[in-house]
Amino acid sequence: MVNLPPQPMPQHGGPDALGPARYDFSTNANACGPCPHALAAVQQADATRYPDPSYTALRQQLAQLHGVAPWQVVLAASASEFITRATAYAAQQGARSVWLPPEAYGDYARAAAAWGLAVDTAPQTAASARLGWACEPSSPLGQAHSPWPQAFAPGAMWVLDAVYEPLRLSGQPSLPAVLRPHMWQLHSPNKALGLTGIRAAYAIAPATTPATTPATTPVTAQHMAAALDAMAPSWVLGAHGVALLNAWAQPAAHAWVRSSLPTLRVWKAALVQALQAQGWVVLPSHTPFFCAQPPQGLDVPQLCQYLRQQGVQLRNAASLGMPGWVRLGVLGLSAQAALLKALAAHAHFCHVM
Repeated sequence: MVNLPPQPMPQHGGPDALGPARYDFSTNANACGPCPHALAAVQQADATRYPDPSYTALRQQLAQLHGVAPWQVVLAASASEFITRATAYAAQQGARSVWLPPEAYGDYARAAAAWGLAVDTAPQTAASARLGWACEPSSPLGQAHSPWPQAFAPGAMWVLDAVYEPLRLSGQPSLPAVLRPHMWQLHSPNKALGLTGIRAAYAIAPATTPATTPATTPVTAQHMAAALDAMAPSWVLGAHGVALLNAWAQPAAHAWVRSSLPTLRVWKAALVQALQAQGWVVLPSHTPFFCAQPPQGLDVPQLCQYLRQQGVQLRNAASLGMPGWVRLGVLGLSAQAALLKALAAHAHFCHVM
């Protein structure tokens, strides 16, 4: 039996021990939300009954949305839950390491550590990984994933975390066409719909996997999908999660998300300009979130703590591989005014100290 060290508590944006912040820039939820169509579906969900444990109708709807077969739809309690389950599957298949970008969502590495797997971020080793994570638009940067491997190892499981694709404000996907047929795609629409409190996600299995060698036992994408389904708990989605994904499968939800993008572009431009005017370094992104570095000399943990006490919450990007930076999700103009006021108060506080 392997005794693994205890893992630290995961670092996430959103409410903490103090409860919800009045002005929460720490999450990537669509600030135009909630989507009225999805909200109505969740509110009307029948929580007095179990969902269909096989989720037959939901799988068919999501399969139709993506133009795939129902067996390719693997449901998950959340994107984080799928990350954990996929990592467990890879460990059971003999993987010893996981490849992920240097700046990435912390749950990729946390799931690897829970299974005693090493984390590899070297670009030259990506093609040999048994389990690899790509994210585009990426988190925390909101940029294109780079670099892509030229090919995948035989029997490898590579997952494209596409959670933020519906919120893309600029740019185009950079996934090479030669890799696309072999990649899993992970979707969690609660951010795009502005309903992050509803936990529900799904992954689309590829039609094929990278070819196995004659010396290995063939593992088809369908076998992998079935194995991941078998590893899930019964009723991996509750009634409200089913309602959210059912709403996501309808054209109205996608039309609403598209209609929110022009507003998010305006809000983002205003926030970027305001921070740059105060001496912040702002990295480019394709999304309604971005990473920024405060003016030289400001301590990020202390700044975040001070702002939190003023009802403004930022995401310290240290757990995302970027110490000294914060990630900000775009909020409306009144929330931005509150952030700027709190930053001015912090500057005065530092000056009198």
